[in-house]
Amino acid sequence: MTSLALTRLTLTDFRSYAAATLPIAARMVLLTGANGAGKTNLLEAVSLLGPGRGLRGARVQELARLGATGWAVAGRFEGAWGPFEIGTGTPPEGPAERRVFRLDGAPARSQAELAERTAAVWLTPQMDRLFQEGASGRRRFLDRLVWALEPTHAREVAAYDNAMAQRNRLLAQGGDQAWLAALEDAMARHGVAATAARRALIARLNATPAMAGFPAAILGLRCGTADALAAGPALAAEDALRDALRAARARDRAAGATVEGPHRAELEMIHAGTAMPAALCSTGEQKALLVGTVLAHAGLIQAARGFAPLLLLDEVAAHLDAGRREALFAALAALPAQVWLTGTEADVFAPLRGAAQRFDVTPGGVAESATWPMA
Repeated sequence: MTSLALTRLTLTDFRSYAAATLPIAARMVLLTGANGAGKTNLLEAVSLLGPGRGLRGARVQELARLGATGWAVAGRFEGAWGPFEIGTGTPPEGPAERRVFRLDGAPARSQAELAERTAAVWLTPQMDRLFQEGASGRRRFLDRLVWALEPTHAREVAAYDNAMAQRNRLLAQGGDQAWLAALEDAMARHGVAATAARRALIARLNATPAMAGFPAAILGLRCGTADALAAGPALAAEDALRDALRAARARDRAAGATVEGPHRAELEMIHAGTAMPAALCSTGEQKALLVGTVLAHAGLIQAARGFAPLLLLDEVAAHLDAGRREALFAALAALPAQVWLTGTEADVFAPLRGAAQRFDVTPGGVAESATWPMA
């Protein structure tokens, strides 16, 4: 089975970097440096070499270095397709808010074309608050996992959101009933498709054995459309959602928004060993649940798509005790995935010495460590 690996990363006027090139020669890449040095910026650059807005979800114009008018990120890969290159950034002629993609030097036909060749999943310190914040963050987390396994999922979610935005505007204007019905039909079709993909991934994750050293998570999806799919065929679920939207027009007009639907779905996570909801678990247990889920997901991608995704783990050792860190490093060594890790203290990653390629990150600069030889 062919692995996906990034073998060179190049940045131009991206975030804190005027220019940087990282030649990658290992399956594990360790970025160490002080807080604020730019480690997460490098992970974000990797995450942008595929569809979507990257691990920060930033707008295009936010990515340029201070004082620069544009930015660019490029990566050389080895994978099932053989060697290939992906580039992204703002076009030389502008505008600054437009982002373009290139595949092997030619304009990419669509982001879906990139999704066929690459996949990346990540954990960031911001996700440590996943269970304390609103449902939207958990839903985005779930959708990223689905997207990495089913590249068409993003189109279904985007089509649903677009139809919903048009419906909301039309309701506010007291619009045409036939056009409202057409938009609600689109919402029903795309909403059921997106929900079906979410349910399918959850079922597969729940059936995947937990990684050694990490607690098993039981996932669930609280959503009326998910309940309808559990009770009957997709066409019946579409009919139910379409009817519910039609019946809710007056309520949604008054609210100025679509109050119920797949866009309100809630991802639930329960610690299998204690039957405790993740929101009530300790910070360390929450981190362990997320790490275990992401590692299991990487295994699913490998089995389904023929390659494991790039794993971007930002400050992943935080909140993990020594035993859990040891289990994490063992799990990463067992996965045929390229892993990018960040941390402020290199000593924490001492078990990876000789296996990981380490880079020292300083404000605006990055260089391979001279004190961390590869085996």
